[in-house]
Amino acid sequence: MYDFQTDLQQLRERVNAFLEANLTLNSAPAPLADAMRYGVLLGGKRLRPFLTYCTGRMLNAEMASLDYAAAAVEAVHSYSLIHDDLPAMDDDTLRRGQNTCHIEFDEATAILAGDALQSWAFALLCDTPAVSAEQKVRLVQLLAQAAGAQGMCLGQALDLFAEQQALDLAFLERIHHNKTGAMIVCAVEMGLGCSPHFNDSTIGYHLRQFAALIGLAFQVQDDILDITADSATLGKDAGSDLAHDKTTYPKLLGLEGAQAKAQELVREAHCALEQLATLGLDVSAHQALANFVITRGS
Repeated sequence: MYDFQTDLQQLRERVNAFLEANLTLNSAPAPLADAMRYGVLLGGKRLRPFLTYCTGRMLNAEMASLDYAAAAVEAVHSYSLIHDDLPAMDDDTLRRGQNTCHIEFDEATAILAGDALQSWAFALLCDTPAVSAEQKVRLVQLLAQAAGAQGMCLGQALDLFAEQQALDLAFLERIHHNKTGAMIVCAVEMGLGCSPHFNDSTIGYHLRQFAALIGLAFQVQDDILDITADSATLGKDAGSDLAHDKTTYPKLLGLEGAQAKAQELVREAHCALEQLATLGLDVSAHQALANFVITRGS
């Protein structure tokens, strides 16, 4: 019987060990390397690397390849959190229960650490073992598209634009399909990209459908937890959405409506997984993660 928590813990330890072993930069006397390590090794559930690993594993990718892809995804995610916490963005002081990078170091060092983590992610992909040159190019392209002006950065820009403005549900979903969802979709595509099935459009379609749905569910649950959880539970400042007067799913739908929305998104994600299961693929890890997305923090 599949044990999600054990699998999540083992893959978290695997990517953490890879990150720690490979991020051995020396920037002394400047604190850049220390800030990079602080930002990427601060903690976290490593859900994006988990998606890369379990997708690649399902599709017979080499674990050595997946180490590089999963670490690259996490490096870009960590860079985005460092920048997201800055005073010019969300102005947060806590991340994963500890000082944010710009509080622990300073704003300039935090900006540079984020920039350097993003560059390092692409260097990792260029060094990915046991994949073809075509696959390396695909991996670089996937991460660049997900992180850039048609993905995560667009989502953050839309989020900043929308502060203290009344939004409708369609605009809010556009923000989060980009800000949160793009990198979650990328995580599964990276697993596919490392596998012998990297050109299979049917598998790719259903994986993207699944990931887009859980990416949105993840954000809905984040909005819910901003109201229902405290800072100690969240590991970051609770109530920050209210403090910034942001439009959230609970604000538009009410708390119960937002909870129902998250559950419906996960139901739809399971439908996408059923299509993959008909192809003979073991989707148990993805099913468990989908359920975890809306039960975390409860």
